[in-house]
Amino acid sequence: MASLTVENYLKTIWQICAAEAGKPAATGVVAESLGVSPGTVTSMLKTLGETGLATYTPYEGVRLTPQGTQLALRVMRRHRLIELFLSTTLKMTWDEVHEEAEHMEHAVSDLLIDRIDAFLGYPKSDPHGDPIPQADGTLDEPAGRSLAECGTGEKFRFSRVLDQSPDFLRFLTESNLTIGAHGEVKANRVESGALTVIVDGQTTTLGRDAAQKILVANVE
Repeated sequence: MASLTVENYLKTIWQICAAEAGKPAATGVVAESLGVSPGTVTSMLKTLGETGLATYTPYEGVRLTPQGTQLALRVMRRHRLIELFLSTTLKMTWDEVHEEAEHMEHAVSDLLIDRIDAFLGYPKSDPHGDPIPQADGTLDEPAGRSLAECGTGEKFRFSRVLDQSPDFLRFLTESNLTIGAHGEVKANRVESGALTVIVDGQTTTLGRDAAQKILVANVE
């Protein structure tokens, strides 16, 4: 069983590499994500390299090995299933479940996670629309594009949110922008960096940066 620290590093590296389309995770980015010093990260990356979980190249960054990726996906599976369980059974809101799952993901067994998976009906995604890795380690990334790419008049279905900070999620809730919600782009003003949408009769204007953190599916 990997230690809590190792699991956190593997999960963080995996998330950074996934966000950067497979590019190595820079030491500074890993340090910022974990809230530790770059020197501490460098030391741990060398350890991960020695144990065969990652490949670290100074001044370039770190990638996970197949073994490291497998372990990272196990942690992500636990995290996302716990989030969905808390949301579904305890009715916790999507801005509350992330922090709780961060604590619980290291304490539960794979047996319990498999039972939760079966209890929930083998779900494909968590409350934020993130895909849930399967027990065999496979992960199906759903198709989607950012809301910022949608043109005026386009209809969409909100399928995933990339920024899962509580404040941003609460803003989305107040704007009726929740997973599965249908809406329409009323205006996409690229020159001003603002995008206006209407969802369930409510009009909301977002900055382009915020709109890029929202993934949507097309609706005919």
